[in-house]
Amino acid sequence: MASKTKKVDAKKQLEVVEEQFQTIQVLNEEGEVVNESAMPDISEEQLQELMKRMVYTRILDQRSISLNRQGRLGFYAPTAGQEASQLASHFALEKEDFILPGYRDVPQIIWHGLPLSQAFLWSRGHFKGGDIPEGVNVLPPQIIIGAQYVQAAGVALGMKKRGQKAVAVTYTGDGGTSQGDFYEGINFAGAYKAPAIFIVQNNQFAISTPREKQTAAKTLAQKAVAAGIPGVQVDGMDPLAVYAAVKDARERALNGEGPTLIETMTYRYGPHTMAGDDPTRYRTSDLDNEWEKKDPLVRFRKFLEKKGLWNEEMENETIEKAKEDIKAAIKEADNIPKQKVTDLISIMHEELPYNLQEQYEIYQEKESK
Repeated sequence: MASKTKKVDAKKQLEVVEEQFQTIQVLNEEGEVVNESAMPDISEEQLQELMKRMVYTRILDQRSISLNRQGRLGFYAPTAGQEASQLASHFALEKEDFILPGYRDVPQIIWHGLPLSQAFLWSRGHFKGGDIPEGVNVLPPQIIIGAQYVQAAGVALGMKKRGQKAVAVTYTGDGGTSQGDFYEGINFAGAYKAPAIFIVQNNQFAISTPREKQTAAKTLAQKAVAAGIPGVQVDGMDPLAVYAAVKDARERALNGEGPTLIETMTYRYGPHTMAGDDPTRYRTSDLDNEWEKKDPLVRFRKFLEKKGLWNEEMENETIEKAKEDIKAAIKEADNIPKQKVTDLISIMHEELPYNLQEQYEIYQEKESK
């Protein structure tokens, strides 16, 4: 008697997979611990330092927007609302780790060692902005959406081959997961168990396109399943949840267990970039208000104040320090000689081909007059 083939309910299988990706949270909107089991091992001094970095970066964002409007900065992508996603993830890293940022991820590479004045020069398109200091393990922010995911896979594999105890960390937004580079990067890293951490900052909109119009997937974290790597979704407005997720992913990577994909559920309060984007055309005030109630700075401040680890004086000192640093950095950037055509030509190749050598000599003569 022939055996009957059991019919596979593909939709049911998908639902079973999607149910595994629940948002991890440690702090609620009132700064209360709601998940003790997910609470990371972090000292009081580290908690204070993380808060300082988040407050500092909020001021940096506000000042950068003003400088952009004054014509003193070029390209700028606002970061307010994403401080927990960006800074708590970075806080879980070590100096030897390598960061491959997207264009909104300037705060992470500043805290990883890139001088603030160089970040301003990068915004202006000055070649000095991409002249990374020795010992600072970062690449300049990637403008091509998702391209940094392929680069991160390669850097991570290189670290593995050299026996380095470090990881490569990269970021993209929800829109980046719709790019082919995203899939190629996580698949390659997964196949070779490269020590990489892939972070997707799901701020709900790829410029003006809502997440639900980009993919039929219920979560972005579940895209890890196809690459055979762990996927985690965390409350990206909760610094402790983000820190714990990245810390855990880093430990697994160093133990030879391969990469992790982390989706942080977050929100950018401002426009996509300062290049003419108007978020009021595709986002409602109700949605803005809903996410502002989840503000990472407010949530973390409440948590620390209850523990006696933060107060108004500490906040004001941090704000003033940020203002002073920004003022000094923009002055330093202003004092850098303006970029010349010969500068760009001379740094393109170790030895200039004859056609560029000719152009170099032509512009050198023009610039000397």
